[in-house]
Amino acid sequence: MAVPARTCGASRPGPARTARPWPGCGPQPGPGTRRPASGPPRPLWLLLPPLLLLPLLAAPGASAYSFPQQHTMQHWARRLEQEVDGVMRIFGGVQQLREIYKDNRNLFEVQENEPQKLVEKVAGDIESLLDRKVQALKRLADAAENFQKAHRWQDNIKEEDIVYYDAKADAELDDPESEDMERGSKASTLRLDFIEDPNFKNKVNYSYAAVQIPTDIYKGSTVILNELNWTEALENVFMENRRQDPTLLWQVFGSATGVTRYYPATPWRAPKKIDLYDVRRRPWYIQGASSPKDMVIIVDVSGSVSGLTLKLMKTSVCEMLDTLSDDDYVNVASFNEKAQPVSCFTHLVQANVRNKKVFKEAVQGMVAKGTTGYKAGFEYAFDQLQNSNITRANCNKMIMMFTDGGEDRVQDVFEKYNWPNRTVRVFTFSVGQHNYDVTPLQWMACANKGYYFEIPSIGAIRINTQEYLDVLGRPMVLAGKEAKQVQWTNVYEDALGLGLVVTGTLPVFNLTQDGPGEKKNQLILGVMGIDVALNDIKRLTPNYTLGANGYVFAIDLNGYVLLHPNLKPQTTNFREPVTLDFLDAELEDENKEEIRRSMIDGNKGHKQIRTLVKSLDERYIDEVTRNYTWVPIRSTNYSLGLVLPPYSTFYLQANLSDQILQVKLPISKLKDFEFLLPSSFESEGHVFIAPREYCKDLNASDNNTEFLKNFIELMEKVTPDSKQCNNFLLHNLILDTGITQQLVERVWRDQDLNTYSLLAVFAATDGGITRVFPNKAAEDWTENPEPFNASFYRRSLDNHGYVFKPPHQDALLRPLELENDTVGILVSTAVELSLGRRTLRPAVVGVKLDLEAWAEKFKVLASNRTHQDQPQKQCGPSSHCEMDCEVNNEDLLCVLIDDGGFLVLSNQNHQWDQVGRFFSEVDANLMLALYNNSFYTRKESYDYQAACAPQPPGNLGAAPRGVFVPTVADLLNLAWWTSAAAWSLFQQLLYGLIYHSWFQADPAEAEGSPETRESSCVMKQTQYYFGSVNASYNAIIDCGNCSRLFHAQRLTNTNLLFVVAEKPLCSQCEAGRLLQKETHSDGPEQCELVQRPRYRRGPHICFDYNATEDTSDCGRGASFPPSLGVLVSLQLLLLLGLPPRPQPQVLVHVSRRL
Repeated sequence: MAVPARTCGASRPGPARTARPWPGCGPQPGPGTRRPASGPPRPLWLLLPPLLLLPLLAAPGASAYSFPQQHTMQHWARRLEQEVDGVMRIFGGVQQLREIYKDNRNLFEVQENEPQKLVEKVAGDIESLLDRKVQALKRLADAAENFQKAHRWQDNIKEEDIVYYDAKADAELDDPESEDMERGSKASTLRLDFIEDPNFKNKVNYSYAAVQIPTDIYKGSTVILNELNWTEALENVFMENRRQDPTLLWQVFGSATGVTRYYPATPWRAPKKIDLYDVRRRPWYIQGASSPKDMVIIVDVSGSVSGLTLKLMKTSVCEMLDTLSDDDYVNVASFNEKAQPVSCFTHLVQANVRNKKVFKEAVQGMVAKGTTGYKAGFEYAFDQLQNSNITRANCNKMIMMFTDGGEDRVQDVFEKYNWPNRTVRVFTFSVGQHNYDVTPLQWMACANKGYYFEIPSIGAIRINTQEYLDVLGRPMVLAGKEAKQVQWTNVYEDALGLGLVVTGTLPVFNLTQDGPGEKKNQLILGVMGIDVALNDIKRLTPNYTLGANGYVFAIDLNGYVLLHPNLKPQTTNFREPVTLDFLDAELEDENKEEIRRSMIDGNKGHKQIRTLVKSLDERYIDEVTRNYTWVPIRSTNYSLGLVLPPYSTFYLQANLSDQILQVKLPISKLKDFEFLLPSSFESEGHVFIAPREYCKDLNASDNNTEFLKNFIELMEKVTPDSKQCNNFLLHNLILDTGITQQLVERVWRDQDLNTYSLLAVFAATDGGITRVFPNKAAEDWTENPEPFNASFYRRSLDNHGYVFKPPHQDALLRPLELENDTVGILVSTAVELSLGRRTLRPAVVGVKLDLEAWAEKFKVLASNRTHQDQPQKQCGPSSHCEMDCEVNNEDLLCVLIDDGGFLVLSNQNHQWDQVGRFFSEVDANLMLALYNNSFYTRKESYDYQAACAPQPPGNLGAAPRGVFVPTVADLLNLAWWTSAAAWSLFQQLLYGLIYHSWFQADPAEAEGSPETRESSCVMKQTQYYFGSVNASYNAIIDCGNCSRLFHAQRLTNTNLLFVVAEKPLCSQCEAGRLLQKETHSDGPEQCELVQRPRYRRGPHICFDYNATEDTSDCGRGASFPPSLGVLVSLQLLLLLGLPPRPQPQVLVHVSRRL
């Protein structure tokens, strides 16, 4: 029988193989398709199933090889399965290790993880931890209110009257051009000594608190000096709190004036560029200072708004968005004669990081044209706020209007939508230098319980876009004790280096009265905060008793994770909270959506589910069974969950009391400890120990050899029952040292690994031991010494049978180096132990295959020979032979691919250096066919915690320059003014002279070049895993004149797919390549996501109304006289191109505190 000739491509030398004709030529089916839907008519025999077609592919009497029959390839698959199973039975030692555990049954006990009890205990411990912080918060808030009430305002207070530690003083003294050096600061700044404190990861001074004042606030103003005066008394309360609870971290008072006083004192971390830190813009302050908000921002884009004024508006809107948290909802619209949203969002959306990014990008595209139509803008805003068919905050409702001025008061709109109840506050912002009458803007704000602000220049933006929080704080202050409730924040990055923290916040109210018999003050003084490091909360959770794949997690009312093993932001921005949704931390499915909803609602629950999990190295997907148990954490907005695989219901706890524990000798004298010593490695194999915190005094090291040395030295000193050590971890480590040594003694030592082409055998345990035999194999061992962080270990526990793990492609050596036997393939399997009715998996064992030798063995096993020494079968003109993977490797491709789609073995020598690569990179056409025939399923997800290198600046050459949108740092940099604002300086000078409006430009100069560090970004991840096809399968890859037969079959009890295919002859058979590697992405389309928002709940309390609120203070225009000298000198400097000298800052709204 002969294979019919193909019509394209020359035949290869060697055994007769010619091309097979196929009528028509069409594109290769893409992902998700099975066959082309249309094309030229084909003969009926082409439509036959592959199994019926194969016999027709050869003609009797021809002298050639034919494609192997299905039963032949199934026979090869069985041989491969038997070979792998035989090697693992002999060298893996699964059965022998079970017997060793049973023989040492007196050395350990089997303990049970009871999910409900566990999760309730941890929730209670976390509640107790946070409650201690709450008590400290309340003491601070009460003291602050009393101190401020007793304080007597001093109009004539001077800088030299105040003594405090300025946290930025050291940095400013080192900078000869700083504000204080320029003006000759009169403030009495303390110089302190600091000591290193590991709890703070910083140098601190416990005798003082530190003060930080924003760069754009004048330290010598009367308001600031009075604030410094009365807040000094807080230092004694800070210290008393620490005496009562030594575990307290940062205690902070953020004042509504911008002053931050924190304890203990530490120097401020000055950034490379200008310091833009303002406590009033921190997530914890915003959350504590007001109830949730529904905000509509409307921006006047009529023709009169142009040039610098439009840029000021765009920047103001972006700054306003930064005052919103994830508890708030927002939309932004522009208006002239008509109003329209600036983005694709047609209704209020959650003010999360990604939605705010969409707004900020959309705002930059606003263009000024047309005439002003306040009515259109306000009607749009009220319609947005009245839409009850969407998720929203349902608390404070407000409209923020940015305009350059106008005469219409749109009273009819307010009468229709907002009066008489005035449930929507209106804030108006007059932007830029102009000669319009601002009375209508003031009236709008005053008539609707809002406030009027002026933003004449850049320096006023930051202050005036956050002062509206004072107005929102009025109902809270008037509510008194009812509003004094502690709130816990989202996770965010601590500005002083603690890492990820949550903060408990409590508002501080002004208890003074304006005069005898007058109404009490409505002002919020600030927010008190106490930080709790996530690491301190993690210490309350069990870890090693839950096994490698068990874990604890916690979420808040937004569904964002507080605790989760996948919460690992690669880079953080201290201005934004870390908001990783539970459904993004894990692979989303309907069961997890249900669990998330129940947790947000504060319910208890338990559910066993089948779900997908991503491997630790993010290359594989496994379908697993998990038990979820959850309870609320009382007195907080958090809910705690526990995830356990069924095999982690029980765990081992070493019981070494019958050994040497009673005699109080050092642990180094314990039986089995000697097998941890390097002197035993040559005979017993190399031991890696997990870098766990076995004892408090144990020095950590990333080098496992050094860590082991430190461990041994410490064990010479401590006794087994030492209180400074974790006995559970320590005793389990010693137990597993002895258990794995017995495996060496009973199995490995007497076997010749070279006989089966093995580079190493190994065992890893829950107790933290990884033993690799022989000792020399440890030189090439690259797996994580912590078994719980090793991908092979975790996957072996989740999968039955033998799990193959080829080397990662980035670590591959070239073919010439394969001769050194340095490249191996791991094969591992879990050891399942049954003790009575209790089943657990305490260890994983495996072998490391020699890649080159097993590639040759693979050829023989997938051939017509029974063993390697048997001569190859010869086919003559009168005999018929089926092709096999050895003799016909010129024409037949035979490969083993793992469940992630990565190449494990091939009969093609030139592909050996591609082992570990995604198979689409090796044979795109064949991988696509496997995917289209459901051997593989694709899973796409997004990593929202990735870090990306900054994009290099483009070289535009002589091309027109794009519109530049300055950052706040750029806006505060006078260098920006020289290019963006010089044209308007003379105009603003005249406006200042005529209309007495202060022209303010903060001339602080940004330091250094633009930031070059990595920034947060979104990466799209694609993984493949085995689909629904389990049986043997034959198919044809049809791309017109070039076709390929292939056979695919899963190997039983492994994660391998055995594939046999004709090698492609024609380039036309090339197909689109499936991608597996991570790619940069903008994430899922936000405009679509907001149409189906995830379930969330806002805070349980809302303070947006109080009948006694005094709304008469609603803003007035500024009336500071301009400094003609400053303006003229500034103009001259710009004209001459000279660098300006910094000028003192001006506090824009000093009247607020007077």
